[in-house]
Amino acid sequence: MSDDISDGTGVGDGPGVEEELLEEELRQAASLLDPVPPALLQSAVDAFALRDLEARVAGLTFDSLVDAIPVRGAAAAPRMLTFTAGEVTLDVELTEDGLIGQVLPPAPARIEVLTGPRPSTTATADDMGRFTAPVTPSGPFALRLHTTDETVMTEWLRA
Repeated sequence: MSDDISDGTGVGDGPGVEEELLEEELRQAASLLDPVPPALLQSAVDAFALRDLEARVAGLTFDSLVDAIPVRGAAAAPRMLTFTAGEVTLDVELTEDGLIGQVLPPAPARIEVLTGPRPSTTATADDMGRFTAPVTPSGPFALRLHTTDETVMTEWLRA
């Protein structure tokens, strides 16, 4: 019979020294034999950095891929998106040359184009709220808007 006193519930029965040593050895072996890919690690770090408890989430209220009425014979039009968070509206057009957008009500702002594991691109809105960014997202992306009063984060979309 063992000297350990246990009620069989598992409560209070933490891992012993041997289990902790084994766990550490397994962690080291896994890091050597099957390391986390750098792009995945960077994505995890970026996702953690995106947490911003003060940011308001802007919901997608219009997407031309879903909401627009197709026009027969029209050439492929750029994708239009509208995000709304309270009184703030962000209109964005995805073109071959990048993003074109406007913040409403018009105000100077900084807009970050977040594109997963790649570094973010920053654009600056002028006094009329207009901005351009020389990047066209090709996969998942989101926008983070910084005004003097608040931060607004859009939901993630696929380009």
